[in-house]
Amino acid sequence: MAAPAIARRVEPEWLDDLPALDPRARRARRDLRLVNALMGNAAIVARELARGLGGGAKRIAEIGAGEGDFLLALARSRALRGARHRATLVDRQPCADRAALEALGTRGWEAAAVQSDVFAWLAACGGPRYDAIVANLFLHHFEPAPLARLLEGASRRTRLFIACEPRRSATGLAAAAFLGALGCNEVTRHDAVVSVRAGFRAGEVAALWPGQDGWTISEGARGAFSHLFVARRA
Repeated sequence: MAAPAIARRVEPEWLDDLPALDPRARRARRDLRLVNALMGNAAIVARELARGLGGGAKRIAEIGAGEGDFLLALARSRALRGARHRATLVDRQPCADRAALEALGTRGWEAAAVQSDVFAWLAACGGPRYDAIVANLFLHHFEPAPLARLLEGASRRTRLFIACEPRRSATGLAAAAFLGALGCNEVTRHDAVVSVRAGFRAGEVAALWPGQDGWTISEGARGAFSHLFVARRA
């Protein structure tokens, strides 16, 4: 008999309320590099970007970019090796790491950080359009109504939207409970469980995408713990 589905539940994550320079926040952001490596999210997103962008330099934005580690992992990925894109890192806190921006530059990426609320950034009149907007472990922070508003804004600013999120599952919850054994701090341990509970299952993000005419949508499980959503303008 199949286990009952876990209902989605969005709760506050401790890292969101900590100042960017708080030692616990810095440690938690380092922990997130390990979590991303275990989930394989950079490789998942990089493959979709390579498939959807084609050749030549493109404009890419990451929302909820944090220190820039994920974007740097994309630039280092096998799928995007040799690519030279223009990247914008958007986050409400001023935590983009200079070393990450410089490392992107050494790989031929032109990168700039923007401190802004994501809704204000998406709604900015006359803001540039992007060839792709990506989000990593970001959409699950939002209840359905604000998430639908975020997706509507993204659909107006890009022709390719890619989000890699926690997959809501008993397996994910069990794995989150073991992060302490890997040395992750109390902020990461708490937020990992909260993130899985707020994660997604097949069709849940697509149901909030603003009208699917003219878009090709794909959504589903990737790897052991990840959930991938891709919207591509036809």
